[in-house]
Amino acid sequence: MLPGSQRASGLFDDAALVRAMLDVEVAWARVLGSSLSLGDWVPSLDPVEVEAAGNPVLPLVSALRAKVSNPVHTGLTSQDVLDSAFMLLARTALERVSADLGRVAEALAELAAEHRSSVMAGRTLTQFAVPITFGLKAARWLVAVLDSLDELAIVARTLPVQCGGAAGTLSRVADPGAAEAFAANLGLAWPGMPWHTYRAPVTRLGDALVRVCDGLGVLAADVLTLGRPEIGELREGFVAGRGGSSTMPQKRNPVLSVLINSAALQAPGLGAQLHLCAARAVDERPDGAWHAEWPALRALLELAVVASSQAAELVEGLEVHADVMARRASAAAGELLAERGGGTEPAAYLGMAETFVDDVVKRWHAWNSA
Repeated sequence: MLPGSQRASGLFDDAALVRAMLDVEVAWARVLGSSLSLGDWVPSLDPVEVEAAGNPVLPLVSALRAKVSNPVHTGLTSQDVLDSAFMLLARTALERVSADLGRVAEALAELAAEHRSSVMAGRTLTQFAVPITFGLKAARWLVAVLDSLDELAIVARTLPVQCGGAAGTLSRVADPGAAEAFAANLGLAWPGMPWHTYRAPVTRLGDALVRVCDGLGVLAADVLTLGRPEIGELREGFVAGRGGSSTMPQKRNPVLSVLINSAALQAPGLGAQLHLCAARAVDERPDGAWHAEWPALRALLELAVVASSQAAELVEGLEVHADVMARRASAAAGELLAERGGGTEPAAYLGMAETFVDDVVKRWHAWNSA
C-alpha cells in the first residue's frame, strides 16, 4: 500500500478506469448517432475475461452491448478506448496536482518574502560555502513549482483522444470529422492522426509528472537535512498522531518529507519505463510494450497526486527556525566569508540573494493573478 494513497482514493483504481472507458464509449456512440443513458451503471469485469482478451476493453464492450441495443464501439479498436480513458484519468490527475502545487507555490511565496533577509549558511557538497538567506532557498523551491505548473497547463491543454480503428486508418469510418467530434465530446484534443505507436503524448505527460516529483523531492530532501536534530533549522509542523515510532516514544519523524522524498526516488524509474515502452511500440499495435505502459502510467499519476498533496501540507505547516539559522551563520562567519577575505557579518555578503527572491515572488504574483 502506498502511504498516503487515500489522498488519491478512487481516482485510479479499476472502477475509475472502467468508468473512464464507459465515458469514451458513450462519446463515440454520439459520433455514431446514438445517445446512451447508463446512469450510474458500472459493470464489474471478470478478470478471467480480461486476461483472455489481453485488455479490459472487450469485456467492457460485451457488457455494454448486453445492456443497450444502440450501436457501440463500431469503428474503434481497444487501444482507442483504453488510451482515451487514460487521458481522461490524466486530466483529473493534472487538475489535482496543479491545485495542490498552487497551494505549495502560495506558501513558498509567503516564506520567501517573509525570510527574504533571514541569513543562513549556504552549503555546497555538504560543506559551508557563502551566506544565503532562507528566502532564497524557498524561492528556489518556488521556481521549480512554478515551472511545473506552467508545464502541466500546456500538457493538460493538449491531452489527445485516440481514434484510429483497427490499424490506425479509421477504416470503418474514414471521416476525420468523426475523430474531431469524438475529441470534442470528451474535451480532449484531436492531434490530426492516431498515435497508436507514437507514444509521445504518454511520455510527455510522464516527463511532466516526473519533473513535479523532482522539484518536490529537492524541497523534501532539504527539509530532511535541515530538520536533523543536530542542525534544527527547519521542522515539519506538528500533527497529532503523525510521525510516531513503534518503539521510541520520543520520536517525531518527518513523515511527509520522507514520503515525498520516496516519491521523487520512484518517479524517474516509472518515467523511464514509459520511454522504454515507447521505444518498442512496433508495427501498428505493440506486442507487449503498450501493455507494460499501463501500470507505470497509473502508478506515476497516483504518485504525483499523492506527493503534491503531501507537499502542500508540508509547506503550509513548515516551522522555520530563523534564529538557529542566524546563530549558525554567525558562528561559521570565518568559513562563510572566506571568499571575501574574512569578516564577521554574514548579512553583509549576500550578493544578489534578496533581488533574486524579489524577482521570483513577482513571478508568483504574476502567475497567481493570470
